[in-house]
Amino acid sequence: MKQLTHIDTHGDASMVDVSAKPVMVREAVATGAIRLQRGTLKLIESHMLAKGNVLAAARLAGILAAKKTGELIPLCHPLPLTHCEVNFDIPKSLDRVVITATVRIAAQTGVEMEALTAVSIAGLTIYDMCKAVDKSMSITGIRLVSKTKR
Repeated sequence: MKQLTHIDTHGDASMVDVSAKPVMVREAVATGAIRLQRGTLKLIESHMLAKGNVLAAARLAGILAAKKTGELIPLCHPLPLTHCEVNFDIPKSLDRVVITATVRIAAQTGVEMEALTAVSIAGLTIYDMCKAVDKSMSITGIRLVSKTKR
């Protein structure tokens, strides 16, 4: 079994020292979904919700969250991201918004937490903007799809 990287020899939480690792281009992709009622999705698509353009706000919130991940998660390194995008897909079933975040950096550590944070906060932003009209929403399936380095 692999050792936990954020635990020191005394069992205490510890930030990983990445100073000896080489700088590489690293990318992470995460996804998740928010389930909504069909009528709520129609309001989102037609920009008819009182709080404004839901997906535009959620995209910006996800990008901002990725940039601030090091401030939100105690042992994450603060990272100067080189790219972050948050995209949305509404399937024909009209029962959810699928959220995908791609984050890239040239650094000594990966950006999977940033991608996961972007998806999470984008989902929470959609939830916040739609809560007045949809009490049955649920955010589901947030997971890392891929991480690469070159």
